[in-house]
Amino acid sequence: MDPNIAILAGGVSSRMKKALADAADLDPSLRRDAAEKPKAMIGVGDSGRPFMDYLLENVAAAGYKNVCIVVGERDGSIREYYENPENARRFAGLAISYAVQPIPPGRTKPLGTADAVHRALLASPEWKGRRLTVCNSDNLYSVRALRLLLDDAHPNAMIDYDRSALRFPAERIAAFAVIAKDADGFLVDILEKPSPAEIAKAADAAGRIGVSMNMFRFSYDLLLPCVERVPMNPVRQEKELPEAVRMMLADRPRSMFTIPLSEHVPDLTSPSDILRVMGELDTGA
Repeated sequence: MDPNIAILAGGVSSRMKKALADAADLDPSLRRDAAEKPKAMIGVGDSGRPFMDYLLENVAAAGYKNVCIVVGERDGSIREYYENPENARRFAGLAISYAVQPIPPGRTKPLGTADAVHRALLASPEWKGRRLTVCNSDNLYSVRALRLLLDDAHPNAMIDYDRSALRFPAERIAAFAVIAKDADGFLVDILEKPSPAEIAKAADAAGRIGVSMNMFRFSYDLLLPCVERVPMNPVRQEKELPEAVRMMLADRPRSMFTIPLSEHVPDLTSPSDILRVMGELDTGA
């Protein structure tokens, strides 16, 4: 068991910031957080604790020890917060390190999730020959989901979330990437922005449709060459982790197992999510 995890927090939260003008129901402190900080540092918890606190608590409870947080080069809020002695004591069981994801000249944001993972791998050479979990910083993955990946014996694995268990608006769920897998549960493809026909085709014999919430377990040595050479998406102009996964599958078919799980995943994508997530944290949902 390799208790290593990379948390991707290097984005610039462009969708969150663009939608703030329409978020009249947010109080000034939350609006300021959303405008100035990464989504993971918005103070949605008790006493204004950031969203990332709850993710790190679950990470620790699931048994992880080594955490590499990928941060943006223009943001110091994450390191400042977790290097504060009081906050550091709260997470004393975690060895937290950082990888910086730059914004290349001529761009307004970093190069995407595959680039973020590449930065984490380069910053954690001691993980070579081992395995690591990779997840977003703006999703609150459960202890159960994190532990399922940590305990899984396959070289690579991902959580296959039951689409029907997610409590988001229907139009939002319709845009989630669906998972195509073979009869033995090995990943065949991740279909992003799927059409209705692709969604229907991805259903299993019982009608269950699995979606990706960007939660993976990788072999460092198998992942590194894929994120090193992943091409830029011609439309979104980013290097995307799902494409690196496809490259891995092209080289090694049936190399990623899918782990079915039926539960909701709190998510901070837009301002409308902030109050929803606060309610979910209050109720423990």
